[in-house]
Parts: sequence; C-alpha cells; structure tokens
Amino acid sequence: MGKVLSFLGVTGEEEEAYRALLRRDPGPGPAAEAVARLLVLGLAAGGADGEVRAVPPARAVDALVERRLRTVREELEAEAARRAVVETLFEETRPASPPAGAGTIVTLHGIDAVREAIDELTFFARAEDLTTEPTGVLTEESIAFSHPINMRLLRRGVRLRTLMGAGLLRDRATLAYMRELVAHGARVRVARQPVERMIVVDRSAALTPIDPAHTARGALLVREPGLVATLVALFERMWEAAEELPGEDAGLPSDVERSVLAMLREADKDETAARRLGMSVRTYRKHLAAVTRRLGAANRVEAALLAHEKGWLD
Repeated sequence: MGKVLSFLGVTGEEEEAYRALLRRDPGPGPAAEAVARLLVLGLAAGGADGEVRAVPPARAVDALVERRLRTVREELEAEAARRAVVETLFEETRPASPPAGAGTIVTLHGIDAVREAIDELTFFARAEDLTTEPTGVLTEESIAFSHPINMRLLRRGVRLRTLMGAGLLRDRATLAYMRELVAHGARVRVARQPVERMIVVDRSAALTPIDPAHTARGALLVREPGLVATLVALFERMWEAAEELPGEDAGLPSDVERSVLAMLREADKDETAARRLGMSVRTYRKHLAAVTRRLGAANRVEAALLAHEKGWLD
C-alpha cells in the first residue's frame, strides 16, 4: 500500500505502524518509538487496560487534517507578522493627521467603529486581554465576531480572562462557547453581582461604552494610564468576587428539573405540583430529590434559593 498519508505529514514508517494497529497483527506489534509517534499524531490512543489501539480511520484523518491546518496557520501568521502585513494595512485606516481633540481618550461612534478598534487592539495584544459581558448572554452575531479573535489570542499565548454575568448559565449557546474558550486555555468566571462593561488590553488600552444601556451607540477608547489602571483594578475586584465557570457536569438543568424547581414557588403541595406537571407524586418527589442533591441543598427552601442564585429560575 502506498504512502497515502504522506501529504498530511505522516512518514511511511508511521503509516505502516498505524496500519499494523488497525489490522491488529499478531506478534509484538510496532516498535515503542513508532507507537509513541502515533500517540503524538493522534493516530493511536491508550485504553483503560493500558493497551494502545488505533484510532478509527475517520477520526484519525480528521485529527491529521486539523494538525496540518494548525501548522499552516501558524506558518502563515508568523510570515504575516514578519512582514508587518496587518500593521501596514491598519495605517490605511488612520487619518493623515489626528482629528482635533484626539489623544488619550477617543470617542468611537457606532458598533462598526467599536469592532474596528477591537480588531486592532487585540491584534497587537501581547500579554493579556480582560473582557466583561454584564448580561452574560452573547448573540450569534457576537459569538461569530469574537470567536476568531479570541482563538487568535489564545494561539499566541495571550492570557484571556472573561467575566460573564449570571445570564450565561441560562443560555446554552453562550455557555458552550465559553467552555470552548476554557478548553483552549482561557479563564472564565460568572458574576452574581452587577458587572461593568469593559475590554482592557495589555493594561495599556481600554474600551468602555459611551452609554452602558445602549452599547451600539459607541465606546470610549482610553489610553490614559491612570484611567486604564483604575479600570484594571475594578476588573480585578469584580473577578475576585465571581465564581469559576461550572464544568460540563454542573451545566444547565434539564427542562424537567427546571419545571420541578419552578413548582417550589408555584405549588404548596407535592400533589398539586405533580398534577400540574402531568406526573405521579412519586416521580415528582424523585426528580425533586435528585435536583436538590445536585444543588447541594439541605432542603427544598434552600434548593429554590440556590437555583435562583444560579440563574436556573427566571
């Protein structure tokens, strides 16, 4: 069989070792060094019994394609940085002479101007990006805009910390996006208290809305060191008061759990609650006991309070 995987960066020896694992050839199998390379390439994985097995072909090729794409992307980004491509293009967007009043605080009018500023600030970020979202909920458009920016930051090793409002826990799309960022190295916390909206890059520049209630109006781009330091201090205080993003096993409640919890406020008897939900009293009590344990509550009253604090109840 020819070296069909060579275009994906797999040597002939590595491919033959992978094929041997797929065939489960009798005998000693591939050499330990070859198996180690397969593990790195994502062509093999260790089982619970300690035995190394071949990753199924579809998954293996997908992993190789992703690996190759990452390599090509890194090479292209490095070359773009060496040629200062983006820097020279950004120069075209700047006026030949700064407008009157331009300086350490600049007013940006409209969402397009704000997004252009975010693009530029994050492109030149080298160390840290601090972001807050008071509502905790991102629209599909916002996720589509921020996803490539945040992934680019994380690939470059920029420390990314995002503070989200408790609404995050009620929105599956935003929660999934935040968990994806965490999986790639970001840190995300959930704030139960009010959060001020801001983006701070490298502790040298910050964006804050002109009108927090109507963010589409625009933002203030701040470079004055004292003001930026104040915003960083504010972010740190909000960050310390917030909670770590819950893991997959502590995600959103199911529809049944949410309905059972809602009955704690709406019905004074189990029989009434069960009848409204169309289930037996026994089944209702079983669901209630399970969600109470999940919340770590000592009783029903505490379960209702904790569910409200977590944003599980509107």
